[in-house]
Amino acid sequence: MELLVAFSTDDGENLINKHAGEAKYFDIYKLSHEKAEFVERSDNSKYKGEETLKHGDPKKAQATLKALKDSDVVVNKMFGPNLPRLLKKLLCVIVRTNKISDSIEILRQNWARVQEEYQKGESRKHLVLKA
Repeated sequence: MELLVAFSTDDGENLINKHAGEAKYFDIYKLSHEKAEFVERSDNSKYKGEETLKHGDPKKAQATLKALKDSDVVVNKMFGPNLPRLLKKLLCVIVRTNKISDSIEILRQNWARVQEEYQKGESRKHLVLKA
């Protein structure tokens, strides 16, 4: 099974040290247990138009979801109060690393768990993964 996985980033190499939706970009990969293929960089500038709103505002969640496009999974080091809204649409994964490349390996090592949780649909919970 392949999933589209978005990584919250400002520089294309590292995850951000803020809530996932505050990233400048989402780097989207097609990921499976066997491989990872970069698909595209999605600009999250729509979020910047909503930054006057407080954390947890539904409009921020909507702006983030638009930037995530058709992603199945979003990965970052932390999420904010919109986590429950995001989980209705995709799987949210917290990783304990900085590099996107390390995050990809952590997901691949835990691929069965990722697939299982993703397939639960709106009843899914977020995952916390570490190497």
